[in-house]
Amino acid sequence: MMTHFTHPTLPKHLGNRPLGKAGLALGLLACSMLFESCTFEDPSPNADNNVTAEEVATQTDLVEGQTVTLRKEVAQTVNEVSFLLDNDGEQVLVINVSGQPFLLPEDEDIAVQATGEVQEFVLTNIVQEYGLDLEPDLYAAYESKPALLAQSLALAPDPGEVTQNPERYYNLPIAIEGEVEDVLDGNSLTLDEEQLFGASDLLVVGTPTPKSLDGLTVTVTGKLRPFVLSELEKDYDLTWDLALKEKIEAEYTTQPVFVADAIYPYAQ
Repeated sequence: MMTHFTHPTLPKHLGNRPLGKAGLALGLLACSMLFESCTFEDPSPNADNNVTAEEVATQTDLVEGQTVTLRKEVAQTVNEVSFLLDNDGEQVLVINVSGQPFLLPEDEDIAVQATGEVQEFVLTNIVQEYGLDLEPDLYAAYESKPALLAQSLALAPDPGEVTQNPERYYNLPIAIEGEVEDVLDGNSLTLDEEQLFGASDLLVVGTPTPKSLDGLTVTVTGKLRPFVLSELEKDYDLTWDLALKEKIEAEYTTQPVFVADAIYPYAQ
């Protein structure tokens, strides 16, 4: 479906708010203070900075050659390997160079998370370097404009979008951003859902969850699967005592469970 997420670097911001050097330093200091007992992984391979589509389009000289992450709804599909992300009217061409197919969401409200290097788009160079079959007529309008060459792509739904319609997300690598409602124990938590009426909180298991995460907004990456307690206990090192197990079974048996491979703080 797509390339893997995890890469052993320091956690960085994956949202749509830019961080300057001072902000990034403060964010990392805060992360180290809050989460010193836990190791986090950044799903953005070698991400040097994380920016908005508007910044990529209008301040290309500041980010060209850097690996960045964009998280936004798809504005338009170009072909099976390319699409446009839009931010306040500024569009950025994203090209999937991961070598793996990526199925774009049918729902235009579902965001996509794309990580890759920002380059000036020169069709002949891209075709030669990545062996892609790009039709010149489709890309003429993007020549010499900034493009994001994505090595990692993921659907980026809200927690409520996942719990309301889990079938569309099962076994797909996804990146979910949400506020921690409750840290249940050392390797499980729930993400709060406040956006969609009738949607449930999302149960997350499988990665260290320090109590200090309570109330913070985080990003988790991994895969969604149906809640089957016997399979979860077999496949993962759960530490639920009897009381917690009964509570989780009562509340989440009919809900999906998100098995995280990484969790890291979202920098404001």
